[in-house]
Amino acid sequence: MRATSRSPAVTVPVIFLECFSKIDHGINIKDGLFLRRSQAANQISKGLIEKPHILKIPPISVREIVMATNREKMSPDHIESGSSMLQTEPQGKENAPAGHIPLTSEEKMLSRGLNRKLDVWLLPFLSLLYLFNGLDRGNVGNAETQGDPSPQEVGYQVKLTTVPGFTKDIGAHPDDLNLAVSLFFITFVLFQPPSAAAGRWMGARYWIPIIMVCWGILTIAQAFIKGRSALIATRLLIGLFEAGFYPTAVAYLSTFYTRFDLAVRIGLFYGQYAIAGAFSGSIAYGVFHIKHSSLKNWQYLFIIEGVATCVVAIIALFWLPQGPGSAWFLTKEDRAYAAERIRLDNVMYIQHRYGESGVEEDRLTKRDVVETAKDWKLWYVLFFNILASVPGQAFSVFLPLVVKGLGYSSIQANLMSVPPYVCGAAGLYMFALSSDRRKERGYHIVCGLLIALVGLIITVTVKGHGGKYAGLCILLFGSYVSAPLTVAWLSGNTPEPGKRALVLGVNGFGNLSGVIGSQLFRKSYAPEYLIPFYATLVFIAVALAGYVAYRFTLAAVNRRRRQKLDAMTPEEVEQERTTSLRYADRKYTFTYGL
Repeated sequence: MRATSRSPAVTVPVIFLECFSKIDHGINIKDGLFLRRSQAANQISKGLIEKPHILKIPPISVREIVMATNREKMSPDHIESGSSMLQTEPQGKENAPAGHIPLTSEEKMLSRGLNRKLDVWLLPFLSLLYLFNGLDRGNVGNAETQGDPSPQEVGYQVKLTTVPGFTKDIGAHPDDLNLAVSLFFITFVLFQPPSAAAGRWMGARYWIPIIMVCWGILTIAQAFIKGRSALIATRLLIGLFEAGFYPTAVAYLSTFYTRFDLAVRIGLFYGQYAIAGAFSGSIAYGVFHIKHSSLKNWQYLFIIEGVATCVVAIIALFWLPQGPGSAWFLTKEDRAYAAERIRLDNVMYIQHRYGESGVEEDRLTKRDVVETAKDWKLWYVLFFNILASVPGQAFSVFLPLVVKGLGYSSIQANLMSVPPYVCGAAGLYMFALSSDRRKERGYHIVCGLLIALVGLIITVTVKGHGGKYAGLCILLFGSYVSAPLTVAWLSGNTPEPGKRALVLGVNGFGNLSGVIGSQLFRKSYAPEYLIPFYATLVFIAVALAGYVAYRFTLAAVNRRRRQKLDAMTPEEVEQERTTSLRYADRKYTFTYGL
């Protein structure tokens, strides 16, 4: 490393952060530089820092402070003070962005305690809301399985075949359902960025209940529609209002959990999409046993799920806090610490003014929009995310029909669709937990896609129904991994909250896979659906290669940035970090997580 001349010492104010539970939270120095309270006490004892909160230091970088601290810890006369600090890189990980990582046992216990409270009061309720999002999106697939026996001539014999109930009853053709599902994803995809922007501007506390009530009412109305046009219109409108839920909810979670606590929570949250399929099948199994009623069974399905959605949406308005600083289920000290650790998680790359709720005052800017449009890593991974999401999106609607093609009756098909969805949720939880613990995303996604590929191969090659059903379980075990981990990957690599909300909205274009899936799994390919499965196999193989290339591309960018930083003086590094020339993750000081 080349020698550099030091600037003369300058006097800058020192602001002591409030200490919670005797935890060492540190000192904020001019331009976002940090020293720990224990370091400051040591400096005061040596007479290097004056007690009236005045510190004379050269303008050195945070990286130098951390390196100096680490060198101090390696010295034989170092005494551990019990302090924690902001790390520029997680321990043992060169390819990961800087963030708030508690180091001492006390702060680890405080952080875990805060996460537990969020896991009890916030995450389950938000996951419940997403469960209803999945129910109202995929219930048409369950409704379509409910049909009546109809005699058809086959040669000289008359056989009873099941005619689809939902489309027949409303006066539509079965292929109209595929068209309606495809068009649902058009509005669902196109309105994700603007709806995510609205959620960021208005706040998830208000935006989520509003859109939930809207799609809940439309789900109820779906029970009374007649004709092809009404079917298409309701699905278009449901897609429009459901569009903003997922990106708004994930961006909302990222204001409560730090980047390396987030993936497992997104996994638990996204897992409700798989659970929704299992739960919807269970509800349909019960509802379809209703006898002697004035309404069709599928009408009760829509009414029950639509009313439930509206009820939980009203509860959400009072349950969800505006931000970590206003969470009603946390103590005053916990609220302050929750807001501060999120600020510290991104302070190396962004500067904001924060309100009492812990949310940035300037929530969305024009530069957020411009930088999102120019974000190469978003557009790079989006194509492969679309391909990787085809099985998960397609089976959210059509799995009961695929299972029915294995020889099960209508009611049995809905019940037997539950275990594959449970396998999908289990696989997702396992991979998300491992991803957070290892602070790695790319290889976990690749492993999930490999498992899905194995499941597809089994499904298309095995002849017996039992083997095919096992293949479906393996397929779904790996199918739900890529989408939520991609979201966590993009979220962790986008420290600017306004841009992050828009990036997650644009990433919603990955739901175009639902359009592909709805056109693949057409009734004409029943009962084996071999052509759709072969096409899905090709999509997964291409996505697998794409994610490997994406990870190596990010690693190459990290190496190039380290080379640039090595050629800079400490003053130039600090200028790169604090000026607005490059935005957030585009700064050379930002390291992309892999």
